[in-house]
Amino acid sequence: MSSNRRTAIKNMLAGSAALAAGDTLLSSFSKKTTVKKLKLKGNINHSACRWCYSDIPLDQLCAGAKEIGLKGIDLVGPKDWPTLKKYGLDSPMCNGAEISLTEGFNDPQYHSKLIDNYTEHIGLVADAGYKNLICFSGSRRGMDDETGLKNCEEGIKKLLPLAEKKGVVLVMELLNSKVDHKDYMCDNSKWGTELCRRIGSDNFKLLYDIYHMQIDEGDVIRTIRDRHQYFAHYHTGGVPGRNEIDSSQELFYPAVMRAIVATGYKGYVAQEFIPTEKDKLAALRRCVEICDV
Repeated sequence: MSSNRRTAIKNMLAGSAALAAGDTLLSSFSKKTTVKKLKLKGNINHSACRWCYSDIPLDQLCAGAKEIGLKGIDLVGPKDWPTLKKYGLDSPMCNGAEISLTEGFNDPQYHSKLIDNYTEHIGLVADAGYKNLICFSGSRRGMDDETGLKNCEEGIKKLLPLAEKKGVVLVMELLNSKVDHKDYMCDNSKWGTELCRRIGSDNFKLLYDIYHMQIDEGDVIRTIRDRHQYFAHYHTGGVPGRNEIDSSQELFYPAVMRAIVATGYKGYVAQEFIPTEKDKLAALRRCVEICDV
């Protein structure tokens, strides 16, 4: 999530051979400009994040996503769920309960408001037939790791009985604190998975954002292999810059996707890059194709 995403969400709420082969593969996609339905392999459920296409009316985005072969649109709140349903699209990562990225569960002063918000939204998510609801740690503001862990555990555990009853998973996003979200606490998979261990419920997991974690810790594939049981959802994005996941950036996404599939993951991978091309849906189509392994 970049500063652009923060603004968009706020507005809506108010090997050398392998690399050479991969470069040839990815460059071939850049020649395709029409948005048409892909023949997807079915190993990954594809989604895209709404905020990256905020200038496209939601109906148009849903129609384009459906045409490409996506199964869902991420980061959509309750008022827009009827539009998704109209197009037969899922809401794989719901939002709307958070205060902000900086005001999260690590600070007890926000617990009362967060518990009220999430209590309401857990019910809304369940009633709509959805599963995942995003949440955030908040900023450190001088707070040490251990205090942050204890505070998050205390606040989130108050919501777990309802989440477990309703079948909703609270999903905390891992965000980088080096480039985009200075001072964010849940900025590494070690801290995030420790919080998961302490909470000890399948109804609290992490959103592993590949873009963010490449920036803050790297070693993406090993982390997916070793910690995948704590990851409920994945987001993409080109590094550096958070643009298309093509040969202009440093990650080889087909290998990352194969690592995700190898864990037995059955959830969603959502494209969360900021398109640089004029035809944003064509760019989305190519990046979905890159990830369809």
